[in-house]
Amino acid sequence: MNAVYDESTIQTLDWQEHIRKRPGMYIGKLGDGAASDDGIYVLVKEVMDNSVDEFMMGYGKKIELTIDQEKVRVRDYGRGIPLGKLSDVVSKMNTGAKYDSKVFKKSVGLNGVGIKAVNALSSEFSIKAIRDGQVKELVFSKGIQVGEMDLAATEEPNGTIVTFRPDESIFKGYRYVSDHLVNLLKNYTFLNAGLTIDFNGHKFFSRNGLRDLLEENLEADPLYPIIHLKGEDIEVAITHGNQYGEDYYSFVNGQHTSQGGTHLSAFREVLVKTVRDFYKKDFDPDDIRASIVAAISIKVEEPVFESQTKTKLGSKDMGPNGPTVRTHIFNFIQKELDNYLHKNQETAEVLLRRIQESERERKAISGIKKLAKARAKKSNLHNRKLRDCRIHFTDNDERREESCIFITEGDSASGSITKSRDVDTQAVFSLRGKPLNTFGLTKKVVYENEEFNLLQAALNIEDSIDDLRYAKVIIATDADVDGMHIRLLLITFFLQFFPELIRKGHVFVLQTPLFRVRNKKQTIYCYSEEEKLAAMDTLKGNPEITRFKGLGEISPDEFKYFIGSDIRLDPVQMKKHESVAQMLEFYMGKNTPERQDFIIDNLYVEKDEVA
Repeated sequence: MNAVYDESTIQTLDWQEHIRKRPGMYIGKLGDGAASDDGIYVLVKEVMDNSVDEFMMGYGKKIELTIDQEKVRVRDYGRGIPLGKLSDVVSKMNTGAKYDSKVFKKSVGLNGVGIKAVNALSSEFSIKAIRDGQVKELVFSKGIQVGEMDLAATEEPNGTIVTFRPDESIFKGYRYVSDHLVNLLKNYTFLNAGLTIDFNGHKFFSRNGLRDLLEENLEADPLYPIIHLKGEDIEVAITHGNQYGEDYYSFVNGQHTSQGGTHLSAFREVLVKTVRDFYKKDFDPDDIRASIVAAISIKVEEPVFESQTKTKLGSKDMGPNGPTVRTHIFNFIQKELDNYLHKNQETAEVLLRRIQESERERKAISGIKKLAKARAKKSNLHNRKLRDCRIHFTDNDERREESCIFITEGDSASGSITKSRDVDTQAVFSLRGKPLNTFGLTKKVVYENEEFNLLQAALNIEDSIDDLRYAKVIIATDADVDGMHIRLLLITFFLQFFPELIRKGHVFVLQTPLFRVRNKKQTIYCYSEEEKLAAMDTLKGNPEITRFKGLGEISPDEFKYFIGSDIRLDPVQMKKHESVAQMLEFYMGKNTPERQDFIIDNLYVEKDEVA
């Protein structure tokens, strides 16, 4: 039966209804707080951005953030929102002062949307403005005003107080993870030297800007002291290490552009040109940028981002009457970095040696790469190893963010997932046996080892992590000792040669049920001993209990429940101050007494496996 399309099907939604119906348009993915880019952090950020913009304009040197039982309160000491427009600012779309570049010259929030999204997506929302001895407060629920405090006199200092609680009907089972918030707040202070942020009584402050950011995030001592350059509307910090890959932190008007954009592209390009000109050698760009750790921050009038969540800069110009972003960055880096290298000969010599080391390694494996590519083609990757998803062969860009690849071990496990997967968005790559322990090996092994060569080809990450074909790389192994070992070996491989995969949050571990508890009427799948006991209590009587020993034991009909909308994924994350080299040395290096003690102290034996 065809759906009727007439006047009755045309709807006009109120602003808050539209935001609540399509939250992803405004805050990206929803999530439950496990990932740093989940929606609940975007809500915090939208409020914080407004307070930081006040600091950037010279008003208020302190911001207070309090989170208590998932209720968020942000208090700044800026100018305070004009009291007569308080309601419009939080409840009328495309309303705000950011359109006036004289008032907010280089701010992040320009569309008059962010604070409205917070309002609409919160079960409780209040905003209080204190301005020149007067205070006004409004209270909302899900974007609808439910209360108002009359204009009153006050002795409180100027500023704005926003309090909200994310709506649990939208953010299901959410919780704030302190580490994600701390990373966000530290970035604010690194980008705004002199700003103090008080988070639940803990103060964050930076005196040296991006130099502090790099020092905070370096995993080991850099090869040379951090090069810290500052100019008009631009700040850069650069150094090199010994790790594989390139590591960048890029920002526009204080916004962390995690996907880069025109400014990062220009920086990577001019870095190569400046270094080549300084040494008067036509080095390969990959050799110059290998192992780099760098941060760049620029301030742009009326920036254009490629999404509402502002993770990628699209602007080509610094402002309506200014130079292009590329020209501004080129002029600054070519002058300042060249001057620095001329004045710091020791640093210049260390950098030259690092480039030459990378060049030697690249040339040593160039012949192996050609053979490896030919071998991968001959072995027919797509038939023998990879069951790809259809999304890569369509123009549906919206669903590309849903794409994922399961890395499995063994024919039975890969067969079950292949039969039960969503063929549009889920791919499967099958390993043959245990991978090699790559700790301490050079990148030659990526091409010499057939498994890793084919895996690299499947992910499409040989030249750049930016070319990754899947939003999520999911390790799917048995929940036993062998399965755990395979997980470790794969994570070691990624950390050793492609650490950005993990740093940028692409790698996950699939949780699969350990038990099936059922009676004639109901089946419950359990992921832990506690869930099993709860299921037994729910089903009463004497239910049948099955202990899954491996993925291959789970039928395709059952597997579809575990990799569908209720999929459980554990993100593979690195904590701050964790050194990749030290971590791999401890877990994957020689068997030391310290590691033996660690294993003994953390040994866990399941009760039902004890004789």
